[in-house]
Amino acid sequence: MVTLQLRQISVPPGHRVLFNDVNWQEFEAILEELGEHRGSRIAYSQGTLEIRMPLPEHEKAKIIISYLVKILFEELEIDFEPFGSTTFQRKSMLQGIEPDECFYIQNHALMIGKKPLVTS
Repeated sequence: MVTLQLRQISVPPGHRVLFNDVNWQEFEAILEELGEHRGSRIAYSQGTLEIRMPLPEHEKAKIIISYLVKILFEELEIDFEPFGSTTFQRKSMLQGIEPDECFYIQNHALMIGKKPLVTS
């Protein structure tokens, strides 16, 4: 078996790397090692880990769509709490995903001042 350090892996913009047979503890350790302030996006589903590096065009579109959603909420007088890109994890389902942007609407008041959640 060959072991590589995460710092040895480089994912160019627009590409992705898939890892198979990754257990939940390894997934959590990878998230911790990569840290919160990174350009890559992580997805995990029942043992498969994907690390994706978005293209700059994707990031620009993400910002425009986020602005439009916020304007729509304000115009419709819908209360919301923006959470940006965060990692949602559900150990019981062996799933983890990172949206580009997310908004709490129905439970927005509960999320004011909160840090991102990890669900079991």
